[in-house]
Amino acid sequence: MKFSILFGGLSWEHEISIVSAISLKKVLGEKNVEGFIFLDSSHRFYLIPSESMKSTFFSSGEYKKCKELYVGIGSFFSQGLLKKKSIPLGIVINLIHGADGEDGTLASILDFYKIPFIGPRLEGCVLSFNKYLTKLYAKERGIKMLPFEMLQKHSPRKINGEFPLIVKPSRLGSSIGVSVIYSSDEISYAIDSAFEFDKEIIIEPFIKGVKEYNLAGCKIADGNNSDDEYIFSIIEEPQKKDLLDFENKYLDFSRTEQVRKADISEDLEKKIKDAFKKIYVNKFEGALIRCDFFVIEDEVYLNEINPIPGSGANYLFDNFLNTLLELSSYLPKKEAIKISYQYIDKIQRAKGK
Repeated sequence: MKFSILFGGLSWEHEISIVSAISLKKVLGEKNVEGFIFLDSSHRFYLIPSESMKSTFFSSGEYKKCKELYVGIGSFFSQGLLKKKSIPLGIVINLIHGADGEDGTLASILDFYKIPFIGPRLEGCVLSFNKYLTKLYAKERGIKMLPFEMLQKHSPRKINGEFPLIVKPSRLGSSIGVSVIYSSDEISYAIDSAFEFDKEIIIEPFIKGVKEYNLAGCKIADGNNSDDEYIFSIIEEPQKKDLLDFENKYLDFSRTEQVRKADISEDLEKKIKDAFKKIYVNKFEGALIRCDFFVIEDEVYLNEINPIPGSGANYLFDNFLNTLLELSSYLPKKEAIKISYQYIDKIQRAKGK
């Protein structure tokens, strides 16, 4: 089984997706990758040769000389002289971060055209792409969240929380548009910065030095939600500054070397994995996701869901390729619906037509 990596997209995280795809090429090895499909900012698909998977190839616009692709039932196609020709296609890995990839656009297209893919489906995208909806979803699933306020672009700028606070665009990742504010005279600038990227923003308490843990994984069986139905990564305790800016996150997305496992108790590990399962089950089947958690006074809080983590979160797994192969055997399948036209026929007969 081979994989085709889909990357790019029209979003603020376009360049990060390119970095992720280049990193994944290294991790998976060329023999396991059928092809690289690039979605550019004008929503055109291109088949990129493996040897051209370098950042300058995209920034220079050289990719436009590559074969353009079109989506069709079951595959991507190139246009020949007389007809479209299907390209060799492995299981597609949706590696488009931000809009297009994480907002449900590509998930809908791939589902519609019956193209098997690894990535969040529409419902999972909707719930994880919008931080406000993520918080509502987590609450419904019994997962603790930090208190928050949501502001819309033209609503009054009244903030009730105590400083310091963190301001985030509601539908964006990679620390883009994120600010930490320590006093009232910093509020306007932080809010203006966030509103440059989204019309809704989230404001939360900023807890300096809070313990943070990251866990990635996927479900590989149908059953009662036990641990053996999941492949879990190691739990990572990021060693980082209080807040990673965009440049640091950009470098973070290129990671390929495995990180060290967090030194935590079995009890805390179980709590984090249980929270992950509550988030994943019945919403993220078919996807490999990463959840970032806070731990405050031994209680687990969800920070955010990464439905398409940078570089696939390969650096958290002992055997990333095997994880993808296992997941590929448990991709969601829609039940077939047989259209019989029986009701139309009855109506026509009743009308004597």
